[in-house]
Amino acid sequence: MAGLPEPVQALILAFERLPGIGPKTASRLAFYLLRQPEDVSRSLAEALLAIKSATGMCPICFHITAAGEEKCDICADPRRDELTLCVVEDPLDVLMVERTGGFQGRYHVLHGVLSPIEGVGPEQLKIRPLIERLRGGKIREVILATNPSMEGDATALYLRTQIQPLGVRVTRLARGLPVGSDLEYADQNTLLRALAGRQEL
Repeated sequence: MAGLPEPVQALILAFERLPGIGPKTASRLAFYLLRQPEDVSRSLAEALLAIKSATGMCPICFHITAAGEEKCDICADPRRDELTLCVVEDPLDVLMVERTGGFQGRYHVLHGVLSPIEGVGPEQLKIRPLIERLRGGKIREVILATNPSMEGDATALYLRTQIQPLGVRVTRLARGLPVGSDLEYADQNTLLRALAGRQEL
């Protein structure tokens, strides 16, 4: 990136580290911000800092919540069905399922999937807290909503072996979702069909 001032180069490189952002898009974003009034850049910088300092993790479901909150909005909502638990890989998956309007239960966020190649085992995921929640005795059904990928399927099968001895019904999202895709890219109708057609695992 010869000919560019160091701050511009640094911003382009920072954008390139984001998922789905290549060199051309990173350059476009940097030059867009360069043309904008200073308050646009300041607002973006403040939002980026706040995403770490002003957010936390729900101690019950491990979804994102405001810093200092005892539980997230979903766990705190008494209208939610306490008998059904939807297990997802990431917090973004919670948002996608919520957008369908077809699920009124509670969630548990694993924060990843099993991946021996990348050194991710059960200890690196929020699996132990999930089993502890289920031992509480309230939950009657666990919907395994991991992505329909090799890692997602392996994680679902592992979870089934851990959950079934507890006497809890285990279901999996129906294959309305394309194999190899992520929940965050699925449209609402596909997610609704997958939720409605979930099957015993």
